[in-house]
Amino acid sequence: MKYFPRKLNFKAIYLLLIAILISLIGCRENPTEPVISSPSIISELHVEGKFIKTLNGTAVRLAGVNIPSLEWSNQGEHISQSIQVAVKEWNADVIRFPVCQDRWFGKADGQSDSGKSYKTIVEMAINQTINLGAYAVIDLHWSDAGIWGSYLGQHKMPDQNSLIFWKDFAKKYSNNPGVLFDLYNEPHDVDWNIWKSGGEVSEIINGNNISYNSIGLQNLIDSIRSEGARNLVIINGLDWGYDLSGVLKGYELSDPNGNGIIYGSHIYPWKGSDFITWDLHAGLISNYHPVYIGEVGCQPDPYQADPNIWAQEIIQYINSRNLSWTAWSFHPSAYPCLISDWNYTPTSYWGIFVKNALSNSKKDNILF
Repeated sequence: MKYFPRKLNFKAIYLLLIAILISLIGCRENPTEPVISSPSIISELHVEGKFIKTLNGTAVRLAGVNIPSLEWSNQGEHISQSIQVAVKEWNADVIRFPVCQDRWFGKADGQSDSGKSYKTIVEMAINQTINLGAYAVIDLHWSDAGIWGSYLGQHKMPDQNSLIFWKDFAKKYSNNPGVLFDLYNEPHDVDWNIWKSGGEVSEIINGNNISYNSIGLQNLIDSIRSEGARNLVIINGLDWGYDLSGVLKGYELSDPNGNGIIYGSHIYPWKGSDFITWDLHAGLISNYHPVYIGEVGCQPDPYQADPNIWAQEIIQYINSRNLSWTAWSFHPSAYPCLISDWNYTPTSYWGIFVKNALSNSKKDNILF
């Protein structure tokens, strides 16, 4: 039998309700920080402290997928259909497109139009993505070690031709609110001085010792701004894009004339499998700057962590640090794969976890 007192202490009840409300708010977020929402429309983005914000001051976190093939193909593979599925069915609000500087200018084998058709395909991909309400990240994925038409692939650092690419690209997409510039995919095997300011770089490519003058990331930022482009830029760390620790050790970049810098990291199982390791190389910087995990993924491998465990842990980590991210990759043969076929069937070891994470983030209007 329930007991109801004859007199209710309304003041006590009021204070109790206030306490419960404050407690619930505290469980959801730190009340001193803004709510981080999914962008519902395309707005020009800028950096404020450790946040990416829209023009009206809303802090946003971007989440989506990589759609590769424009780095290795003059035409790309299933680009338009993949964009449609990624945004409408997987709920991505950002798509990262790896590209090749040589194909942009028609310097690759099989091109005879100075890159006109390739540029049209890239433009169509960008426009379709934005029209669907998502952001497009253009990632300079393949360069040429400073020799047009040769050694197309991933290299240690951007070269002089990378500078030409970005100045040309910046002119075309200057201040397009839906386009972010990912300046170089995976810098590696150089010191932090070269990473920031450039210098002579040597590589052994196909048995040949090739040297070229690397363009430092600060020089690329400055060159893009000289074209009047304010677009957000993404700067990836060393160790194949993974390590951002140098930024907190005196190698922070500057952007006085633009909308700001997002620091990028690429995380795979061979880079570590625990929160402490990820923090040391990528996560801690998010206390001071926005961080974007441009590539992340896992697959079955007897020498690596169990993907069914690793996939859930990395998504939990991204959530705990409020990082933006794009999973690798929305292609059935660019491993680790999110899809197993061109029917866009999610892979059981990675794709299903990403699709669920993106869907859940939309339901709550809070991104992981």
